[in-house]
Amino acid sequence: MTVRVATWNINSVNARLPKLLEWLGTAAPDVLCLQELKCTSDAFPYEAVRELGYEAATHGTGRWNGVAILSKLGLDDVVRGLPNQPGYLAEEAAAESTLIAAEPEQEPRAIAATCGPVRVWSVYVPNGREVGHPHYAYKLEWFAALRAAVLADTAGERPFAVLGDFNVIPTDEDVWDPAALEGSTHVTAPERQALADLREAGLADVYPRALKYDRPYTFWDYRALAFPKNRGMRIDFAYGNKPFVAAVADAYVDREARKGKGTSDHAPVVVDLSL
Repeated sequence: MTVRVATWNINSVNARLPKLLEWLGTAAPDVLCLQELKCTSDAFPYEAVRELGYEAATHGTGRWNGVAILSKLGLDDVVRGLPNQPGYLAEEAAAESTLIAAEPEQEPRAIAATCGPVRVWSVYVPNGREVGHPHYAYKLEWFAALRAAVLADTAGERPFAVLGDFNVIPTDEDVWDPAALEGSTHVTAPERQALADLREAGLADVYPRALKYDRPYTFWDYRALAFPKNRGMRIDFAYGNKPFVAAVADAYVDREARKGKGTSDHAPVVVDLSL
């Protein structure tokens, strides 16, 4: 049995819907993890993806986050949010906290489901904004909660993977110019250690091949002709447990999906499994 699993930060699912539907029709993943929906769960285009044979489990509030899993293989044991997930008190809420009892928001950044023979988490790790910002500390706390959430599945015999936008560049080889990010988030030692701690929980990086050039970048800024100049970074991953990694027949970054107007600034990562 061949199963194609993919992940894509879609950067607004309704704004990119024509691109998403086109890609689903050509790439035909069995399971697709989406991040940065930027819509409520009620506003997700269920009918459009259902016409292509996909069920959808979503977790979104309509702001800047939101995650989903699309599957042709069924959706069982759906979990929305991480157990013990930290909350984040946004700046506007923090500014008003002297007047009202503002509560940290449980942002919709993680969803899990069992899709036929595999189980997956779709995750959108906090950006961190800048070193020293409260969002940076929140990011590290969120990583710790993610690690705790996956421990049981990583040790199991079922193929399992955490896929998504991790907002960390693992090594200097994963960015077009390390000096351009010196002193900023995504490359700091604590962030890279948090990613390493996640792998040490029983996950391995399914390193994809590039369709062009020598490095499989997954993100290119919209500005300064970053994409045609290939000034990118690798921040979208598929981290699998031993049974998942043992079944990998191929993995690649679909750079073609990043081309043209109206697409996301991320490219899908695709993993083919032979089970």
